[in-house]
Amino acid sequence: MISRTVHDQVRAKLPYNFADMGERSLKNIALPVSVFGLSPAALAELPEEELPKAPVVPKPAATGTPAVRRLGPFTAGRIAAALLLLTIVAVAAGLGVMANKAGKSRAIVIEQFDAPPALASGGLTGKTVASGVMDELLRLQNDVGGAAARAATSNPWPDETKLEIPEQGLSLVGIERLLRARFGHDLHIGGGLVQTAAGSLELSVRGAGVPSKSFIGPPTELAKLTTEAAEYIHGQTAPPLFGAYLIRNGRNDEAVNFAKGAFMSTPETERAALLNMWGIAVQQSGGDVHEAVTHFQMALKLKPDYWAAYMNVMNAQAQLGDEEGEWHTGEALRQAAGGRPGKAREDLYGNWDTLVFNLQAARSAELASLTTFGGGASPTAEAPRIALYDALLHDPADAELWLQTAQGGANDTSIVASAHFIRGLLALDAGDAKRAVAEFEAPGATELGDNCPVALAEEAVGHRDKADAALQAGGHYVDCYRFKADILDGRGDWGGAQQQYQAAVDLAPDLPAAYYSWALALARHGDAAGAKAKFMQANERGPHWADPLKAWGDALAKEGNWREALAKYDAALQYAPAWTALHSARDGAVRHAG
Repeated sequence: MISRTVHDQVRAKLPYNFADMGERSLKNIALPVSVFGLSPAALAELPEEELPKAPVVPKPAATGTPAVRRLGPFTAGRIAAALLLLTIVAVAAGLGVMANKAGKSRAIVIEQFDAPPALASGGLTGKTVASGVMDELLRLQNDVGGAAARAATSNPWPDETKLEIPEQGLSLVGIERLLRARFGHDLHIGGGLVQTAAGSLELSVRGAGVPSKSFIGPPTELAKLTTEAAEYIHGQTAPPLFGAYLIRNGRNDEAVNFAKGAFMSTPETERAALLNMWGIAVQQSGGDVHEAVTHFQMALKLKPDYWAAYMNVMNAQAQLGDEEGEWHTGEALRQAAGGRPGKAREDLYGNWDTLVFNLQAARSAELASLTTFGGGASPTAEAPRIALYDALLHDPADAELWLQTAQGGANDTSIVASAHFIRGLLALDAGDAKRAVAEFEAPGATELGDNCPVALAEEAVGHRDKADAALQAGGHYVDCYRFKADILDGRGDWGGAQQQYQAAVDLAPDLPAAYYSWALALARHGDAAGAKAKFMQANERGPHWADPLKAWGDALAKEGNWREALAKYDAALQYAPAWTALHSARDGAVRHAG
């Protein structure tokens, strides 16, 4: 007996007539199951050669050994029928498994290409050409950038790419192919290779949903034609991933033009990924960043849970100097993901965490991403980012360790420049402005786009002109505004400094940095109440940032409020446990608090 589900799958594939045997109650199944089996009439019609032979029974031994009882014809026939039924059930079950597997199949199937005998005699057979196209497709698929990149583009690429060569007769492999053709979602690609009258080779490809296209070149450039054909198939079958492949290989302008042409023909389910890729290509080709933001935001309208697109919006907003908008995008990501931790990966909050100095979370997510996804790059390339978090956490030893790790990328100018910049921050934090300037003025260090802290170092060594130039080059960022205010205050322009602090707050009122710098300045000028208010505002916007808590504690200690100062220091230590100056301040508070 077989179930209705199996019967529906095999009834058109086996030359037997099954009868509906009604519903049967089966063990471990709560409800009756509809079953089918071979009727007596169907069994009678089976050819004799398909019936199992009755077992050969030995004759009784002449020595008087007890004889083995023979089976009567009715019993033997019943056993034969039962054995046949078991065979049919086994075949049906196997076909059921194959049909189920076929229904889930989603592959690109490269069929044997056509090739004339004249070319085949020279080794260019249909199988050879098809194998070459398949190899190129696999190379393109792997060149997208691994699991991280495919995840970021929603991965529309089929489950596998394989070559199928026709075979004679019918076998289990042939049956499986028939089932996949009937129930599966495979995309079959075929084509041909011919030699034109002019002696060139013409390679054509075609498939369901893949318009036929030919690629022509001299016989010596078959490999180039094969790559072009594979790229065409890649672009037709997985537009977002093909765009990612172009970007990965520095072909950003091609990626932009491809996205423009492919958008209308791309399935709606994949348009968000294509828009996301389009925005990245616009950014990396030096195009209008506002246009890139538009593409990312359109992707989010189509797919609100496209988490990577949120990060791309934030990156573009950072490039535009829209830090307040960047903060709001991070908030939108958090809400859409159902909070933190939530549906979105933690490393996607890196921009937002940096804006509010949630540095430990950002560092942990970066390390987790590096372990899980390879960081989207090599560990050597990601090491400077972790070192930057360590520098902001006032942990010079750990920062230097990660910078040493990055030395494997000594030939990568961006890694070398990053190392100089981070060492400049470490020197500035240690109060060594001269060494900070040397690091900041190293080749490429200020080409990373963050000139704001450079101004503080230049001002500290008396280079006012260079400090002003760094601020001018820094652009409209909170750091540049607040550091300019610090410099104006140091030059004796307290009124101008306060205006600049206010401008920094107005630029991004949800960020803590401007309030913190303003609080420090108020404390220097003896306005304890004003400083406390600003420290509180900074802490509300950056509750995991140690710097405002320590500075608040310093202000309280200056007033002799040692217990309150100690509480602030203890709170700060949760977020910067390796900060030497913080430990020293806390030790002093403990001694005075008694």
